[in-house]
Amino acid sequence: MMENAKILVVDDEPGIREYLKEFLEGKGYAVTTASNGAEALTAVESGRPHVVLLDILMPVMNGLEALPRILGIDPTIGVIMLSAIDDYQIVKQATGKGAYDYLTKPINLDYLELSILTRLAHTDLSLSGQRAEETRDGLSG
Repeated sequence: MMENAKILVVDDEPGIREYLKEFLEGKGYAVTTASNGAEALTAVESGRPHVVLLDILMPVMNGLEALPRILGIDPTIGVIMLSAIDDYQIVKQATGKGAYDYLTKPINLDYLELSILTRLAHTDLSLSGQRAEETRDGLSG
């Protein structure tokens, strides 16, 4: 796991936000929450999380509307969609817009943790490769 990995939990249901926040903080993550897509955009701008857990059905701005805007702010963020809806067309739409994964509620916490760890490992490897390339370019220049 990346040290001090930051996760943003976005869900309009306070109980789900708190449940996921407590679980993830227990795993050592720094967790912030938002109750809709608009709040999520503000949180992404100010906090730059490594992973966003993003509910789909929310008031103000739903997850499918927020997803491309979050990735527009920072395309390295791993966005994991959360939904009570298990619909292939919605999954396809979410992944087509850049979602890393799609989990249905009730959330399997073991799978959620695996998905987060996999995304963080991928991000860490990408950043390591980028740093190595920058170092190599600096040495050759």
